[in-house]
Amino acid sequence: MDRTDLPKPLDGVLVADFSRVLAGPLAAATLADLGARVVKVERPGAGDDTRSWGPPFAADGTAAYFDAANRSKYGLALDLSAPDDAEAARELATRADVLIENFRPGALAKYGLDPASSLAANPGLVHCSITGFGSGEGAHLPGYDFVVQAVGGLMSITGEPGGPPLKAGVALVDVLTAKDATTAILAALRHRDRTGEGQHVEVNLLSSLLGSLVNQASGHLATGRDPGPMGNRHPSIAPYETLACRDGLLAVAVGNDRQFRALATALGAPELADDPRFATNPDRVAHRTELVKELEARLAGDTPRGWTERLSAVSVPCGPVNTLSEAIEFASELGLDPIVPVGADRVPQVRSPLRLSRTPVAEPTAPPRLDEHGAQLREWLAGPSDQPLHPHV
Repeated sequence: MDRTDLPKPLDGVLVADFSRVLAGPLAAATLADLGARVVKVERPGAGDDTRSWGPPFAADGTAAYFDAANRSKYGLALDLSAPDDAEAARELATRADVLIENFRPGALAKYGLDPASSLAANPGLVHCSITGFGSGEGAHLPGYDFVVQAVGGLMSITGEPGGPPLKAGVALVDVLTAKDATTAILAALRHRDRTGEGQHVEVNLLSSLLGSLVNQASGHLATGRDPGPMGNRHPSIAPYETLACRDGLLAVAVGNDRQFRALATALGAPELADDPRFATNPDRVAHRTELVKELEARLAGDTPRGWTERLSAVSVPCGPVNTLSEAIEFASELGLDPIVPVGADRVPQVRSPLRLSRTPVAEPTAPPRLDEHGAQLREWLAGPSDQPLHPHV
């Protein structure tokens, strides 16, 4: 059987995506990857904010940012302040299995789309609210990834020692929150499958960030000290950083003493593994400056790619610091097929990282134009509630 004919994990699940920008849309796109049918609801005329977030733009004028989080969706434009459109939105929520929104808490009540109203109309609904800072004291604060990286402590541990705080190179908090939202939605669907009960799911950017700080947060709680930026170094492991080679940097991630001995031997200096300064990981962390000096003196003899080949052969985790194009090429060389086409005239998509042997993810389709499926969806919403929504491709 062709894998495209195999059942998908979320076959039959309908998602109403009322969210904008990144965290909500990315969660909805992940559900679409898993086979759900996702209706993206946008403002007429302007649409999702990210439709205008460019450059870069594709050749057809579509913002690449929008494309990143809106694959495989139906497009529907509704003005919630217009009675007919608000009624269509409520009908969509009544038919949906999942509703995702990132409005400020309470803002949807006047449209009858707040969690209490939507669950009253559709008791089996999983209503997912995504906020910046929760629905309590932080409800009035707008949630933007960059601000949350700042106030959530991530920037304080990112960058070089003595340098200014730096954000991550991507909207990492939004991405982490999207993954948390997807996990919570799937758990709520599992509960509904057992009991028939829907529920209100809440995630917020600040909590998702704090939950992702793992060892840094745990270290702070254990010691009471605030960690600071360490560049590419790891606070608890050495060598676990970028090291200078001939013509570039090599990322080395030595996680145990066996790997360090293999590294030292491959560098032609097996005695380093028996040096009391470097014999154990705590020793290496305590003498990191001397360790790096010893390693870089030997790494200067070859390029990052040369050392990658030699060290990988003895199971030392390492690799060159790639550009994005080089990263995609590397993934392609490994047979991971990282890029998937979505139409001859559309920008390709990064393939879903999810792999399931029995219920594979769906092949993505192009992100929708604004209101691309509006006529079809309005006709469907005006018809019998038990009428299925047919695929648009």
